[in-house]
Amino acid sequence: MVYTLDEFAADCRTALSEDEGPVGRQRVRDHLCRLLMEDAFIDAHCGPDVEPGTSLLYEDDELGFQIVAHIMGNAYDGGPHDHGASWAIYGQAVGYTDMTEWRRLDNGSEEGVAKIEKASEYRLERGDAGIFDDFKIHSISYPSGARFIRVTGVDLSTIARARFDAEKNSI
Repeated sequence: MVYTLDEFAADCRTALSEDEGPVGRQRVRDHLCRLLMEDAFIDAHCGPDVEPGTSLLYEDDELGFQIVAHIMGNAYDGGPHDHGASWAIYGQAVGYTDMTEWRRLDNGSEEGVAKIEKASEYRLERGDAGIFDDFKIHSISYPSGARFIRVTGVDLSTIARARFDAEKNSI
């Protein structure tokens, strides 16, 4: 049975309505893994004919979560960052994305200072998804042509987020 974007959005809404915390987010992640194995979804939203860039696929009017397709034309090796007071779930559609999770070592009491170290590294391939809770520091790297879906708790352009420099111990 085919699983569609509309069904996925409805399942996300149900999961997050029942539990906005870790349990609901895990259910969203599980549903996203299922969606990413649907060839019809991949062809329509992440296929070779889709132009590079980001595309808002769905935004929930009541709960505020978003489903965004990221179609990457060029390779990228990004630095550590967080999504502020929002969670994010990355799910791989095409190619792969290397994920690095970072741990903060200082207590955050000194403005502009952040000492971080790598905590874990792993690769997302088609059908895999990773959850990053609020303020979780992470970085991503992918080759040209990678495509992924990101579900976030809110429109990230509306909240403060942080970028970190591990070499300079700064935020």
